[in-house]
Amino acid sequence: MLSLPTKAARMKLVEALKILQIPAPPEARPLHIFLACGFTPLHLQTFLKAHLRQLCPDRRVTLQAGLYGDCLGSLERIVQTPPDAAAVALEWSDFDPRLGLRRLGGWKVQDLTDILATVSAQADRLETALRRAVQVAPVAVSIPTLPLPPLFHTPGWQAGAAECALRERMGALAARLAQESGIRIVSAQRLEMLSPLRERLDVRSELSAGFPYTLTHAEALASLLAPLVHPPQPKKGLITDLDDTLWRGLLGEEGPQGVSWDLDHHSQIHGLYQQLLCSLADAGVLIAVTSKNDASLVEEAWRRSDLLLPAACVFPMEVHWQPKSESVARILKAWNIGADSVVCLDDSPMELAEIQAAHPGIKCLLFPRQDDQAVYALLEQLRDRFGKSVVSEEDRLRLQSLRQAGARPLEERPDGADADRFLSGAEAEITFAFAKDPPDPRAFELVNKTNQFNLNGRRYTESEWRAMLQRHDTFLLMVSYKDKYGALGKIAVLTGRREGKILFLDTWVMSCRAFARRIEHRCLDALFEKFAIDEIAFDFAATPRNTPMQEFLAGILDGPPRGGSRLPRSLFTAKCPPLYHHLTFAD
Repeated sequence: MLSLPTKAARMKLVEALKILQIPAPPEARPLHIFLACGFTPLHLQTFLKAHLRQLCPDRRVTLQAGLYGDCLGSLERIVQTPPDAAAVALEWSDFDPRLGLRRLGGWKVQDLTDILATVSAQADRLETALRRAVQVAPVAVSIPTLPLPPLFHTPGWQAGAAECALRERMGALAARLAQESGIRIVSAQRLEMLSPLRERLDVRSELSAGFPYTLTHAEALASLLAPLVHPPQPKKGLITDLDDTLWRGLLGEEGPQGVSWDLDHHSQIHGLYQQLLCSLADAGVLIAVTSKNDASLVEEAWRRSDLLLPAACVFPMEVHWQPKSESVARILKAWNIGADSVVCLDDSPMELAEIQAAHPGIKCLLFPRQDDQAVYALLEQLRDRFGKSVVSEEDRLRLQSLRQAGARPLEERPDGADADRFLSGAEAEITFAFAKDPPDPRAFELVNKTNQFNLNGRRYTESEWRAMLQRHDTFLLMVSYKDKYGALGKIAVLTGRREGKILFLDTWVMSCRAFARRIEHRCLDALFEKFAIDEIAFDFAATPRNTPMQEFLAGILDGPPRGGSRLPRSLFTAKCPPLYHHLTFAD
């Protein structure tokens, strides 16, 4: 789910059942999800599976639920039989049965002290079980979503000490779990937007069937658990217009000092937009500008000290009077990413239509400049489309490396006439790390998002990736790069296994930012040296987007690459160009 759905767009139970009746493609890989909850899963299970089918239509989704009334025991089963991912729906009764409706243990004032102690002890046990579970599979968790029963001595409009203490314990538990890599917590704020607290509990269903949720709440919770269980790939770049988008007003008419983005000029919503773009850039999102404007006026406006989006966060800036679709084409080339990874914002429907026609894969969004409420909803949607669980150092380095590459003189670039001269003077340093434990989250991220230099396009679930790394016969090579122009960080991942004098390469990806530096040659050289092998066998498969990989393999093999193509060490030595990198080994 990439945006907050309207009430009319919410999935109905009959729609969920129809989705589940659609057969998966014959070649679909399985996606096994485990659902742990203390209540009868019923409609939550149905909605969760339906939302997962929508998120990953190319997978065969299976969903298994744990035992009724034993959420803790269900978590322990995750460790024994690891799924691809797990969803855990905790409710108050999982911490103390007296906080549910199906047990009559007492709500006396003197019971509250014991209830608080029981909740604290059970929270510790559940936290321990969740930390064990996430070692074998990613886990999505919802902290209690139902209202507390009327067990307190205070009136309902007053929060007493016991109620505050219970909520404080749940908040502390969520905060601790959210710090654990692989555990993702359902946003209480987003759930409240989708499912108000008063509309969540179905007392009759809870008492008669052991299912405590209304249909609307079950669907809302499932719609948030699904993208946590199987996160969609975030967008990589955002292209924005300037006039009446980044700021209010037309620069050519009102001048650099006349455009605004503040409360005094009733244009604060544009300031919030700038603030969000700055935040996205800080998290590694690429930000570019395309504007039909006078370049000198834009430069002057960008020198204003109150602008919230620094020029250092934006690259490139396409400011001229040519069609915006041509600007977008140049931006995509500068970023070296596909249009389907980019969002474009403009206040003009005509400009967006022109861009969409030229770049069908791009996501075009209208900036509703006359409607502050709609702009705020747009900001939420942008955060959904670009958000990621973890921000890596490589995310922060991305813009710097692209800007530096674009600023080099043509004669100093790797694709110039004298590549050897450039590379020999680049002061390049490559770091090889062969360690598999603990798993590097950057490796998993690169494998699942890299398209162009990709051996076979294979994607992994987190549990599949962990299982592969845990095998004693596999290796993981993580490659980092820097030169005098700046650091690129961790840019390549290779996995495989050695059998005798042959190394079988199963996965090989490299960031497009690292092209034309002969890093790929150095990687193969390192494998030959590290494992003392005679041949490397490539688990190659052509994809619509891995042309750079195909071209590289064709250049070092005796012909076009095929599945299982082998590279003898003697042939590699004969075809390998001069390598100028300084090597270091992290392990």
